[in-house]
Amino acid sequence: MCFSATASFTASGVLALAGIATLRKTKQKSHIPFASIPLLFAVQQFFEGFVWLSLQHTDYAGWEAFSTTTFLIFAQVVWPIFVPLSILSMEREYKRRVGLIFLSIAGILVGGYLGTCILIYDVKAIINAFHIKYDLSFPPFNLNYNGILYFVATVIPAFVSSVKWMKYFAGAILGSFLLTEILYPSYLISVWCFFAAILSSIIYFIIRAQKTT
Repeated sequence: MCFSATASFTASGVLALAGIATLRKTKQKSHIPFASIPLLFAVQQFFEGFVWLSLQHTDYAGWEAFSTTTFLIFAQVVWPIFVPLSILSMEREYKRRVGLIFLSIAGILVGGYLGTCILIYDVKAIINAFHIKYDLSFPPFNLNYNGILYFVATVIPAFVSSVKWMKYFAGAILGSFLLTEILYPSYLISVWCFFAAILSSIIYFIIRAQKTT
């Protein structure tokens, strides 16, 4: 599979349309955060498009640091915090809400830590074999623990949720993670985010399936 600036910008445009359609289908205010995920992915993919351009064309080189940092803030900070909180906002079953609260706390902790690392340590993007690899100079002894917490915060909440059709979204995201881990382990941040962005279009159907009360 070949990734490129064109692929990122195209995905951004499609997701922007999907995000607008999803928000227009939203029937309850508590569903708005979750419904906005495709639109947020559109913004993220737009900035990765500029990461591609900055690495491939000298005219855009000045965008490299800003685009890379912005993409990583979405990938490493926004998603572990926003995903569990947005699913918690939709949940009505008490026991599941308690579980989602703990998952949200995990997301806030790992997102806060990774955000701090992005600001303190050097981050760099390079193109290798038609993929972008993000080199993060974070303390190595924390990477495994953060990876586990990140996975727990971004993938598990959808499995915990009782919201109709949410399990399909959970299965798709988990499947995309496993596929990326097997086929593109060196490019996990970029490739999994791309797959997750495309799969976020499923959210339209989840929102459409919800009742007004």
